[in-house]
Amino acid sequence: MTTEKLSVFNQYESEVRGYIRSFPTLFSKSKMAEIWDDDGKRYVDFFAGAGALNYGHNNPVINDAVIKYLQEDGIGHALDMATVAKRDFIESFVNNILKPRNLDYKIQFVGPTGTNAIETALKIARKVKGRKQVMSFTNGFHGMSMGSLSITGNSYYHDESYGVPGYTTQVPFHNYLGDKVDTIAYLHKILEDASSGTELPAAIVLETIQAEGGINVAGAPWLKSLREICDKFDILLIVDDIQAGNGRSSDFFSFERAGIVPDIVTLSKSVGGGHPMSIVLMKPELDKWSPGEHSGTFRGFNLAFVAAKAAIDKYWSNKDFQAEIKQKSEWVQQRMQQLALKFPKAIREIRGHGMIWGAEFRDPEVASKVCEASFHEGLVVETAGAEGEVIKFLGPLIITKELIDEGFDILESATTKVLAKK
Repeated sequence: MTTEKLSVFNQYESEVRGYIRSFPTLFSKSKMAEIWDDDGKRYVDFFAGAGALNYGHNNPVINDAVIKYLQEDGIGHALDMATVAKRDFIESFVNNILKPRNLDYKIQFVGPTGTNAIETALKIARKVKGRKQVMSFTNGFHGMSMGSLSITGNSYYHDESYGVPGYTTQVPFHNYLGDKVDTIAYLHKILEDASSGTELPAAIVLETIQAEGGINVAGAPWLKSLREICDKFDILLIVDDIQAGNGRSSDFFSFERAGIVPDIVTLSKSVGGGHPMSIVLMKPELDKWSPGEHSGTFRGFNLAFVAAKAAIDKYWSNKDFQAEIKQKSEWVQQRMQQLALKFPKAIREIRGHGMIWGAEFRDPEVASKVCEASFHEGLVVETAGAEGEVIKFLGPLIITKELIDEGFDILESATTKVLAKK
């Protein structure tokens, strides 16, 4: 019985556990875009570790590099000391990611989670500009530590007793108020009006594609206008590319499609090739830290450096992988459209970009039940959005077309069964 197999978790693990409730089985094995439980049941993965496994589970290119490094007694933990693994990662990242995109950034290793990167970005922005206020956007999600929570929109993650810091303002994201309201004009007005009650922020933080917020995609012209506003008012632009970056948008960075250059970029999740790693990219003139002013014990996890270098060398040394992602993204979009056309009374709309797509259901309860039914049929998929109303495709970038089709066939079957019971 599954209940018996999960009893140790129910008895000893904190009630805060979440995904185990959505996917109640004992997983034992995984490969690329497939997972198996200890009974041998196979699942197609449309979840990818919440975006941490863009290169799939147990990718042999990455595993081989890590295993070789371990067998040669490579340095594992080194804080921020110099290691061969770190040097090799930096060189690969600069030569394959930054230079081809004409990006000039200093790299700060923080770690090991995405929220560490956000906290660091907020801290350096406030230090450099000498202002405490920061702006973020409705429906944004930036992490679960105190500073990150202060710029996260969803009230589900807030509690006054946490003592979440102030000095933050949320403003409407692109199309948050509908396509007839210009949210950029609104932002410009409150920044230029001395009577708006809004302090000039040190930085504006955003995801160009809001993932947890419901797959909300900022248009390229909107992003360009936001960059212009930041330049005009001397505000730093921080792009949180923790989930939408690392190739998820079909470009390595999600902001490339808009032709903008952020002042600061945060990366985590898949940047470590499946291993814990988090970095902050900042324009060189912003690197105002004194030695040791910001630190962390696990900001130098060398297995992540090895894994990340292997992934970058394999997938980003030329444009082949990027072209492959774009082809797959077109197919995912087609399958999403087919799903919406088949269930027009249940699905309000679809939206997305690259390899991140969502189907917004009119009834959040139906979306939840469809995910539950899909899991029973062999698909790992989750919801997003303020009320969990969006079913989100977030499969590994290396997923095959055959597995995409299999997963969407399961989604269609599950939706049919759930709606038949209403």
